[in-house]
Amino acid sequence: MTDDPRADEAPSKDTASPGDEAPAEDGPLPANSEPRAPLRRVVGLFRPYRGRLVVVGALIGLSSLVSLASPFMLRAVLDDAIPHGRTGLLTLLVLGMVAVAVVTSVLDVIQMLISNGVGQRVMHDLRTAVYGHLQRMSMAFFTRTRTGEVQSRIASDIGGMQLVVTSTAAAIVSNLTTVIATVIAMLVLDWRLTVVSLLLLPLFVGISRRVGRERRKITSERQRKMAAMSSMIQESLSISGILLGRTMGQGPELARRFSAASDELAVLELRSSMAGRWRQSTIQIIMAAMPAMIYWATGLTSAISIGTVVAFTTLQLNLFRPSVSLLRLGVDVQSSLALFARIFEYLDLTVDIHPGTHTPKTVRGEIRFEHVDFSYGETPTLSDIDLVVPAGTTLAVVGETGSGKTTLSYLLPRLYDVTGGRITIDGVDVRELTFEALAETVGVVSQETYLFHSSIADNLRFANPSATDEEIVSAARAARIHDHIASLPEGYDTVVGERGYRFSGGEKQRLAIARTLLRDPPVLVLDEATSALDTQTERAVQEALDTLSRGRTTITIAHRLSTIRDADQIVVLDRGRIVERGGHDDLLAAGGPYAALVNRDRSLTTA
Repeated sequence: MTDDPRADEAPSKDTASPGDEAPAEDGPLPANSEPRAPLRRVVGLFRPYRGRLVVVGALIGLSSLVSLASPFMLRAVLDDAIPHGRTGLLTLLVLGMVAVAVVTSVLDVIQMLISNGVGQRVMHDLRTAVYGHLQRMSMAFFTRTRTGEVQSRIASDIGGMQLVVTSTAAAIVSNLTTVIATVIAMLVLDWRLTVVSLLLLPLFVGISRRVGRERRKITSERQRKMAAMSSMIQESLSISGILLGRTMGQGPELARRFSAASDELAVLELRSSMAGRWRQSTIQIIMAAMPAMIYWATGLTSAISIGTVVAFTTLQLNLFRPSVSLLRLGVDVQSSLALFARIFEYLDLTVDIHPGTHTPKTVRGEIRFEHVDFSYGETPTLSDIDLVVPAGTTLAVVGETGSGKTTLSYLLPRLYDVTGGRITIDGVDVRELTFEALAETVGVVSQETYLFHSSIADNLRFANPSATDEEIVSAARAARIHDHIASLPEGYDTVVGERGYRFSGGEKQRLAIARTLLRDPPVLVLDEATSALDTQTERAVQEALDTLSRGRTTITIAHRLSTIRDADQIVVLDRGRIVERGGHDDLLAAGGPYAALVNRDRSLTTA
């Protein structure tokens, strides 16, 4: 009689088998969408660091201006110092050219250090903002979104922005400053040659914009494929996925699916890298031919000196290099806008559970469900639930699969919010409590125990980071698990393995109980904590649960009815409604739904 909330019409993220490609509904992006992010919003990410960016801009401008001195010194070398044998002037000019190289290199290193630092801080801000925002989402989001999709947004999408965020902004400013300063210097040298050099730039800009639009579409599709492959890896290579694949003989099929997904991604990567390459190559060929055109144009007239021509072509190279770089950077920026859009989409998800502001000084633990309604969709899952659980007493909730038992247990710790009525602790609506106060008040031991891939001590201390070793041992003793831990070669330093697979179900449950004991909550929710255990293990875990429940207000979602005989109050749910309530003996004597459940439980046990 397990009560999976998915049976109560909760959306599920587990309906696909390991290795299935992420369905279109995973995450907020439609499969055929082309996400775009407004550039002003991207620029806004850098606003907290504008002071450092001003310094970077100043360094870039200074570096660009200093570098322009070299062509003019080169002209003086060719037109004056060498022809007239002015050795002293030649030495000074050469030393000046070396000094320009040294100064620009130092300035470039400093500005790169600052700009990369700003970029990394922006990346940090994005990662923490997305992670923090997702921590505030309700369970509904996570039941409809595959874990691999979430991981892809945080790791792959933000990681894909790194080059753009850390260096592209500074590179754009640097190249733009160099282009402007170079054009001015070229005009000073000869305005006619400058006009010839600039005629084709509008064509280059138009070509690059077309390439950028093409690259952005490919980037969006590529990131969706990467998210699907990330989900495939996370699901099929987890311990659960490996067990399922091996026992079902589907290992080769999963490998085939992964190969197909990887092949699609490889094709997209190739398309992305080759998008517009021929057009970009045309630009480079034309730019490489421009100095030859300048030499040809100069040969038609004798009004321009050799020094001016050499200095001009040097400046022309200084113009073309940053111009081509700017065009490529423009393509990169357009491509990255698809990544920014995917991140902003997560940041723009509506948080449907907001914290309150109340923190109670003391908690007695009286729980009231006042005409509570709840629905995952259009069909009600719970209707008009009206309950009072006095402080320090035990409430047991029983019913058929899909009756709403687990959903009821989710509402008290606010994994979901009620859609009607309210739930109070000591007369205070749980929606008025801060998340911290609610977590300190309500402890949950669920049917599925989750353990981190870390040591036993770290897993227990997760509930109370300041817990001492003595407190950890005391909690483990109370949970009847200390003796087993002490028998392990590494004791409390033993790594539990992914999801605790090195331990049996009963051992994991007792670890979860010890973890909850360390939090010492006045209200306890036990969600079928012994339903997956054998009779002998259940007895040991039940003893630990009895210790945990002593002196606390306890709501038990019951699977084996033999565990709730001594409950102060028992309610029977049927299709989301309370159909019976009372003590064990009274309900048994009434011969109603509870008696039917007990009789069926007995027949299954004897069988």
